[in-house]
Amino acid sequence: MGSRILVINPGSTSTKVAIFNEGKISFDAEVSHPRERIDKFSTVMEQKEFRSAAVMDLIKDELAKGTPDMVVGRGGLLKPIPGGPYSINDAMISDLESGRYGVHPCNLGAILAREFAEFWEVPSMIMDPVVTDEMDPVAKVTGLPEIKRRSVFHALSQRGVARSVAAEMGLEYEQAKFIVGHMGGGVSIGAHRYGKVVDVINALDGEGPFSPERSGTLPILPVLNLVESGQYTFDEMRKVVTSRSGVLGLLGTNDMREVQARMEEGDDEARLVLEALVYNASKYICSFIPALMKDDPQKRPIDAIILTGGVARSKLLVKAVEDVVGFIAPVKVVTGLEEMEVMGRGGLAVLRGEMQPQEYHSD
Repeated sequence: MGSRILVINPGSTSTKVAIFNEGKISFDAEVSHPRERIDKFSTVMEQKEFRSAAVMDLIKDELAKGTPDMVVGRGGLLKPIPGGPYSINDAMISDLESGRYGVHPCNLGAILAREFAEFWEVPSMIMDPVVTDEMDPVAKVTGLPEIKRRSVFHALSQRGVARSVAAEMGLEYEQAKFIVGHMGGGVSIGAHRYGKVVDVINALDGEGPFSPERSGTLPILPVLNLVESGQYTFDEMRKVVTSRSGVLGLLGTNDMREVQARMEEGDDEARLVLEALVYNASKYICSFIPALMKDDPQKRPIDAIILTGGVARSKLLVKAVEDVVGFIAPVKVVTGLEEMEVMGRGGLAVLRGEMQPQEYHSD
């Protein structure tokens, strides 16, 4: 069997693809989807044909060089499962299509991967889905008995950059302690302690700092008052806090380059929002010091704070965060196609028999 692998990664406002040959990226591309175009769809599942056409448009010229031997999709919102590769099966597709465990564009990753794989009659898989759950039990406890915190985060991205930085520092991932922040349309932060992600900031459930599109943590009583007032229905409120708030709600745009330009032109409101974004991200990064020191008799220092995702491309924002949290550990920045590379490496390991894909079973 060859080792030509197509990787598909649908995000909140973009779709990325990459083609790997013998473990190296031979082609990669990304198409951005304007928020006003995405908002025309009532549900994420209604975006399927739109996203499928976008993928085909990106790869059509590459197909003349050969069809893939495997398709790897970004993992979506499934039940909590250990990390690693999973074959895409009917049970997985059913849970993703129904939104049983949550709704997000990443749910389309496995759905699109299987669609293309079936057309070419090749295997399909996901790698390290966002529901990878290794959280310490103590981290799941809340003050409300009916609610437990969930492990939902950018597992693929965080594990990929953590392994990359560990290798750069001459460490095994399983020997290192990192705080990793994925800063994209949503912000998730993970405490990586000796190869396990023992606590996470779950942006999907509304935790953590506000981001380009999400509200982040909000005081609960004013939220309840807002819903009770009738200004929003419950479904409208869910949409607002998950995709129409944050920087977008405050400034009318989710483009951080535009916000930075406005600040540099003397826009005081844009400056305040950027300062608040940095302050909140830094605050939640610092909140994970206990998670990395707990259950470590040696109280080994934290090896690095790692920033990744689209927002981490802003040197101004990275420098501002580093100025606040750099006393904890060196700040490392990893941007680019790390998620795509991690998925491609996972697919190659499965094709070579170095890893065995697990089977997903619905509850």
